[in-house]
Amino acid sequence: MRSHINTSEPIRLVLSGGIGAGKSTVAGMLAAKGAHIIRADEVGHAVLERGGGAYASVAARWPGCLVDGRIDRARLAVVVFSDREELAALEAITHPAIGRLILSEIETVGDRPIVVEVPVHASFVDPRWVRVLVDAPQELRLERAVSRGADAEDVLRRMAAQPSRSARLQWADHVIENSGTLGELSRQVEELWETFVAAAEAPQTG
Repeated sequence: MRSHINTSEPIRLVLSGGIGAGKSTVAGMLAAKGAHIIRADEVGHAVLERGGGAYASVAARWPGCLVDGRIDRARLAVVVFSDREELAALEAITHPAIGRLILSEIETVGDRPIVVEVPVHASFVDPRWVRVLVDAPQELRLERAVSRGADAEDVLRRMAAQPSRSARLQWADHVIENSGTLGELSRQVEELWETFVAAAEAPQTG
């Protein structure tokens, strides 16, 4: 894992994790500490709406996923999460549009700490930002997703389309292990936050 904290700029984190890992829970904890949270999934939904930055290209590429002129994300998911080439094609269309909206929002935030929650290692996030991975065993992630009402086969299909655990660990600067209690998770988030706040507040030398 890389290990760096850039103290010359405001706190900027990229938060990732597989389905059911708990990254949204961690994002909520960071929001409670004052971080501005940008959820790439929500931005991704926006770019697929009529008039959104990716709507026209996606509608033209997958016309069978249109229902009453709107992109049916469930139909689209069945197509792309069953075929890596289709998923790559979708990401090539949507990621630039998502990136533009995220950068636009970042510009309005100023020096406030920012956390961008991403489901995968997205190219639209500044590579200089610190990468935080929320990790948990696949069996536990599947159990959590199904307990929230997701279909097990669909979850497994999406998991297979996402980067492997080893790839995620290699990507990460910091790992939060979320296979224990909520209290244990909260303590790890607190330690992470204190590390970055202390670094940001440290006097600059040189």
